[in-house]
Amino acid sequence: MAFNGKFEFESEKNYDEFMKRIGVSSDIIEKKRNLKIITEVQQNGQDFIWSHNYCGGEVLTNKFTIGKECEMQTIAGKKFKATVKMEGGKVVATFPNFQQTSEIVGDKLVEVSTIGDVTYERVSKRLA
Repeated sequence: MAFNGKFEFESEKNYDEFMKRIGVSSDIIEKKRNLKIITEVQQNGQDFIWSHNYCGGEVLTNKFTIGKECEMQTIAGKKFKATVKMEGGKVVATFPNFQQTSEIVGDKLVEVSTIGDVTYERVSKRLA
């Protein structure tokens, strides 16, 4: 299934614990908790542009091609090189200290990030 679309934040699980584990400061954790993030995904074959638009105008955009090394940026602003894969209809990215999978389930974008024994899940609903 194509990932194209805009998705609005709906819910999240284990946000605080996950953010602490990846080294995000307490003030940033508090500031970004339950933000109404709009995620916009543009997919053209194996090429993706994946943007998180935060209220206040902050935008985090990663561009990548499945199977090719690219430069990515984390929510904490750290840049790194990664090769994003497609596994069973899920986009899989390995960040420096966690792994994230993203998939479309019905009209929802489900993003699951795991570090050690902590799993953070963010669900966003498709905008019409």
